[in-house]
Amino acid sequence: MIDLPRIPAPTGRPRHRKVPEVTPAFWTTKVLTTGMGEATSDYLVHQILPVVAVALGAVGLGAALALQFAARRYNPWIYWLAVALVAIFGTMAADFLHIELRIAYVVSTVFFAIALAAVFAVWYGVERTLSIHTINSPRREAFYWLTVMTTFALGTAAGDMTATTLHLGYFVSGILFTALIEVPAIAHRWLGLNAVVSFWFAYILTRPLGASFADWLGVSHQRGGLSWGTGAVSIGAAILIAGAVAYLAATQPASPDGARAK
Repeated sequence: MIDLPRIPAPTGRPRHRKVPEVTPAFWTTKVLTTGMGEATSDYLVHQILPVVAVALGAVGLGAALALQFAARRYNPWIYWLAVALVAIFGTMAADFLHIELRIAYVVSTVFFAIALAAVFAVWYGVERTLSIHTINSPRREAFYWLTVMTTFALGTAAGDMTATTLHLGYFVSGILFTALIEVPAIAHRWLGLNAVVSFWFAYILTRPLGASFADWLGVSHQRGGLSWGTGAVSIGAAILIAGAVAYLAATQPASPDGARAK
């Protein structure tokens, strides 16, 4: 992955930021969470009743978001826990439409794309900005997390659509999204595409990118994968995420008041 879009921080930004700086480590951790979410969701729904799995995912997500909203400033462990739970539950939500309601991936992809556009439109209409550096109030944070969840659901549906409906398979889908995620970076650097637009464009694509490779590692040979098992992929990704978050916690920029965020 080349250097993905970084949203420049405005001067005089709020004292207590609630989201991380956009760095290469951010993008790496984000892709890892998408793969972990895909593998964990698939593992849970096959090990326990799908309804129970979805309920557990919803409870876990609610608890993680409660911690995130209660935090006074960005805390890497709390923030990435919330992202990981969004990844798991967002995957379950998209899969529920296809598996339980028999809705085609093409239809669910279009549905979530329209939903995301609506979230962006309302967010911008109310706040007049979509920059992550303006996440300094409960309302803006609510818009942010609603957007994040919708991007996960959209990315899940899009990744499954390319792998199964378009018959590309998981590995080729992963390569496709690896190529596509370069587009916003190139457009931002060479064509002057707005940094905020570039960021959200790339953010959406991290979901099918990570999930496609996670599926390729976890699913059986008959389905075109390496047959490592979704449980093993989930645990492996979780360990890598823990290491990445530990790195972010140790190297994150100091808060504007001169102390590292706790």
